[in-house]
Amino acid sequence: MKMSEIREMSREDKLKKLIELENELIRLRTMVRSGGALENPGAIRTIRQDIARIKTALREEGYRT
Repeated sequence: MKMSEIREMSREDKLKKLIELENELIRLRTMVRSGGALENPGAIRTIRQDIARIKTALREEGYRT
């Protein structure tokens, strides 16, 4: 997800996407800890980066997370 795409989203959409990504990250981390193999090993890193980008965009708007 690119920063330009995130900046175009409304605040509500950003918050919804943030919750969705955080839940997905929890799911993937749980899968790894239980001994399962991920289809895409880089997925956790990508999700963490997207979460950081959304939080940065929210912070630019003056929203505290």
